[in-house]
Amino acid sequence: MRKVVVGVTGSPGSLTALHRAAAEARVRGAELRVVLAWQAPGGELGSRNGLGPCALAECRAAAVERLRDALDTAFGAGVPGVTLAGFTVRGTAGAALVDTARDPEDLLVVGTGSRTALRRLVRPSVARYCLVHAACPVLVVPPSPLQAELDAAHRRNFWRIPLDPRELAR
Repeated sequence: MRKVVVGVTGSPGSLTALHRAAAEARVRGAELRVVLAWQAPGGELGSRNGLGPCALAECRAAAVERLRDALDTAFGAGVPGVTLAGFTVRGTAGAALVDTARDPEDLLVVGTGSRTALRRLVRPSVARYCLVHAACPVLVVPPSPLQAELDAAHRRNFWRIPLDPRELAR
């Protein structure tokens, strides 16, 4: 069966990608698989240094709750109009998505976030990983235009820059 695979984190960018993936699944008559990747605190090395099964179970439960919250935020009480399956996968986001969408007929949908120089240095791009390693087509969804306005408002608040009322009239 053909499937559309999308990664979510709960961020506005991932919710934009989720909506686009649902639309693609409707057009293609495919199943929508929503994947949330998670790792133990400290990554795989952290899980080797004394995290017991109870702590890992709590991490997995937190990931399941984040996935439910993301789906509730995206679709509310309504349904997306396609067969939907949610998965929490332990591992890095790129590897989890590429592994889930391994058939050539699948479609992998990923969102892009803000890619500042510091963020690129600290956290590699999931979209770039998927483009390089996926065996199926990859659709990279840009962030919502509202995200740029939200980021600008956060910067304005951080630097305590007053709001010009003329900006609201635009």
